[in-house]
Amino acid sequence: MTIDNYKFAGKKAIVRVDFNVPLDENGKITDDTRIRGALPTLKKILNDGGALIIMSHMGKPKGKVNPKFSLKQIVDAVSEKLGVPVQFAPDCAKAADAAAALKPGEVLLLENLRFYPEEEGKPVGIDKEDPAYEAAKKAMKESQKAFAKTLASYADCYVNDAFGTAHRKHASTAVIADYFDADNKMLGYLMEKEVQAVDNVLSDIKHPFTAIMGGSKVSTKIGIIENLMDKVDNLILCGGMTYTFAKAQGGKIGNSICEDDKLDLALDIMAKAKAKGVNLVLGTDCVAADAFSNDAHTQVVPANNIPDGWEGLDAGPETQKAFAAAIKGAKTILWNGPAGVFEFDNFTAGSRAIAQAIAEATKEGAFSLIGGGDSVACINKFGMADQVSYISTGGGALLEAIEGKVLPGIAAIKG
Repeated sequence: MTIDNYKFAGKKAIVRVDFNVPLDENGKITDDTRIRGALPTLKKILNDGGALIIMSHMGKPKGKVNPKFSLKQIVDAVSEKLGVPVQFAPDCAKAADAAAALKPGEVLLLENLRFYPEEEGKPVGIDKEDPAYEAAKKAMKESQKAFAKTLASYADCYVNDAFGTAHRKHASTAVIADYFDADNKMLGYLMEKEVQAVDNVLSDIKHPFTAIMGGSKVSTKIGIIENLMDKVDNLILCGGMTYTFAKAQGGKIGNSICEDDKLDLALDIMAKAKAKGVNLVLGTDCVAADAFSNDAHTQVVPANNIPDGWEGLDAGPETQKAFAAAIKGAKTILWNGPAGVFEFDNFTAGSRAIAQAIAEATKEGAFSLIGGGDSVACINKFGMADQVSYISTGGGALLEAIEGKVLPGIAAIKG
């Protein structure tokens, strides 16, 4: 079933969205990209005459109620975007009466799903090494099914529009789909677009293909780096992982972030790139700071010769030129992860150089896909979201899809 073919009139639809939006210390949303991304699906249901039950997680409350992660904080913002008042259910597992009372055109937002450990389906408070762990895991799987069944009981149909969590086999993203037949479960518009965008990058690669992988750790990106090796012409590795590569080659990195247990892995990646003829672009210089602060003193130094007491917080001018050169002329571009601590205004130059080069290449006809929370926040901070082909709402989900993994949230609906 597709969302366009479904008749929502008089039906209650439970929709899994990804409203895991960043909040400031006053509980105000600092980036509403994810809420805006879900609006076409939510408005379609309401405009068709359906009633809407919205469910999402926020943060990592680890199965416990934590006011800091309450979705109550976003009720007003969601109401404003939808243009209708949004009711709130303070307990997602005890919302049957509120759901039953919903009339066509009305909206109910459930409290954070992850206040229940059953959502993620992991045993709480027991170590994996514990002999009782397997039994606890089995019991939790049964509890997870019961939790999913409760959520399903609120509605006539299920829509998954949360690409950001599609790689998780959670109660609300995959297990719930078992309680709806094929004619009453479907992907939302955002999910359909995300799946198409990944297909564009992977099935229909136009060369040259440049991938930019940033962020602090090489270990979290290793699967995708290895998968991309057979596809890309240019691979830019930037951000904090720069210093793991610099140290692996015998460089001095001062106080820079580094995964000391991944030095061999870094050398292995370099050897693989060389063997496969991939142009691997690593930082040669960096903006080093004497403290992790926007107001720190700075100097531009070689990425492999950072003085003691200093740490690399952004790509240097020569590195920025090398990045831009590897992006220029590309026909397919994938960007995941910033080149520096872009949250500090004084360390945005590396990420901005990448964004500008991507925008220029897109103007020349490249397909550019930006994914992962930090890259999306980057492109929004620079006001350049309208200058790239597609912005993905999913970080981990996008990476796993590009790694070639089957995403449970999609498989649960498409089979």
